Amino acid sequence: MATTFPAIPTYSGFNAPVRAEVDMFDLEVTEGAIPADLAGTFYRCGPDPQFPPKLGTDIYLNGDGVVTMFRFADGHVDMKSRYVRTEKFEAERSARRALFGAYRNPFTDDPSVAGKSRGTANTNVLWHGGKLFALKEDSPPVQIDPDTLETIGPWTFDGALKSKTATAHPKIDPVTGELFFYGFAAKGETTPDIAFYIADPSGKITREVWLKAPYSSMVHDFAVTRDYVLFPIIGLASSLERLKAGGPHYAWDASLDFYVGIMPRTGGAEDVRWFQGPSRFISHMLNAFNDGTMVYLDTPLASTNMFPFFPNVDGTPHDRSKAVSSLCRLSFDMSGSGTAIGQETVVPIFCEFPIVDPRYAMSEHRYGFMPYVDRSLPPPAGLGGAVGLNFNCLARVEPATGAVTTQIIGGNATSQEPMFIPRSRNGAEGDGYVIAVINRYDEQRSDLLLLDAQHMDAPPVARMRVPIRLRNAFHGIWVSKEDREK
Repeated sequence: MATTFPAIPTYSGFNAPVRAEVDMFDLEVTEGAIPADLAGTFYRCGPDPQFPPKLGTDIYLNGDGVVTMFRFADGHVDMKSRYVRTEKFEAERSARRALFGAYRNPFTDDPSVAGKSRGTANTNVLWHGGKLFALKEDSPPVQIDPDTLETIGPWTFDGALKSKTATAHPKIDPVTGELFFYGFAAKGETTPDIAFYIADPSGKITREVWLKAPYSSMVHDFAVTRDYVLFPIIGLASSLERLKAGGPHYAWDASLDFYVGIMPRTGGAEDVRWFQGPSRFISHMLNAFNDGTMVYLDTPLASTNMFPFFPNVDGTPHDRSKAVSSLCRLSFDMSGSGTAIGQETVVPIFCEFPIVDPRYAMSEHRYGFMPYVDRSLPPPAGLGGAVGLNFNCLARVEPATGAVTTQIIGGNATSQEPMFIPRSRNGAEGDGYVIAVINRYDEQRSDLLLLDAQHMDAPPVARMRVPIRLRNAFHGIWVSKEDREK
């Protein structure tokens, strides 16, 4: 039985599993200074497998969840990381080996774990209703302690969550404080069912709508406006027959059309309008808004599959030269009966993982913040990030004008997903900071970078040295001290 991780990019170099939980007091500040009035916590979540994969190999998405927190107070920052003690994690720790097989394929599991949750809680973090959760889209949220990061347990909204799954990309309405979320494959793996939920500011579910997608696909993210909810369906499709044969959960099928289902926030399944167009790939949304019955979605968009670890159904190899996403604005006219999707490239940079100032979510925004790949710069001599991309720049973009303000990471280094931190609750849009973990390949360690969001091209406000490697995480959140104490 293999007791070492395979020597492949998923588990090598900067991507090698860390397999440690860390407490680090008072990170070194190597450049600038931490603002004394910056008070709150940056939480991030990502995969770090505790054991070599059961089948000898796997994809990066399928590691055990680790939540890391950076707590800022009085010009200092402390760091802590903990594994999320899921049912999967505890079963494997007890056995001292991997028992669960391939990503989202229960047919490859050890018989001893049949019926147990496969959730890894490795994708995102949510603060809502005075509680902190680790999220993975194939299972319910897992509640964790916001100070110790110790696992409390699965959370089903006091039993009101009927979906088997819950998205890792919920949305919080900055006006009402409500939580908008959904589960896809809500009745079980490869089912086309989507369950949509709204929870009030205390965390009590107040609304549930069930609908069916045109086909079963990865619905990784969605969008909400003041009046509508948008569900994108892309050709990264699932297949029960493929799973039973031991194959991958998802495969890219370019013959499948791209759909966006739009439902009024107060509507039901019978009110969903399915807009349709040729095959397109989108994964993460920047933001959506509506002007009356015109609905707009800003998102990185590509013409083909961006994820090299998911194969093409026709057997052709992944083509990185074509898998390039730019920030586009999609438009939908809800006033008529048409189903066409309008498309305009608004910022033509190779980008992903976009972030909006959360105080302006669901309304028309001026700014977006995102990592991107400047292919005119020498590529870093390190392994690609979690999705095979080397983000060598961070940017503030203005979709209305196409303006881009850039912070070049520099050296043999890349950025993970950034996060926006408002300077104050009532400040102007974009007034605040951008924070990101930086991969430093030469030193096999990380930095924590803090930038002025209004001066993205200026020297960092602060650079903090992390003397260990922080494996590529997926997503994170900022929880201010003020929000925590509400």
